[in-house]
Amino acid sequence: MAEDRKSILLRIPPDLWEQINRLAQSELRSTNAQMEFLLREALKRRGIETQAGTEKPGEGRDSGA
Repeated sequence: MAEDRKSILLRIPPDLWEQINRLAQSELRSTNAQMEFLLREALKRRGIETQAGTEKPGEGRDSGA
């Protein structure tokens, strides 16, 4: 069963989009998954725990896990 996800419209500068897209490609993630990963990382740095995501730090598709 597919998990529930909130769809949002996000407006960001093109240069930021390109940087996130390049990072996603280098970590073998979709741009959407990379943005979710970065948001979870930012929350964790602020001491805010979130529900487990599809990928945790170090568990990208390229990690061999």
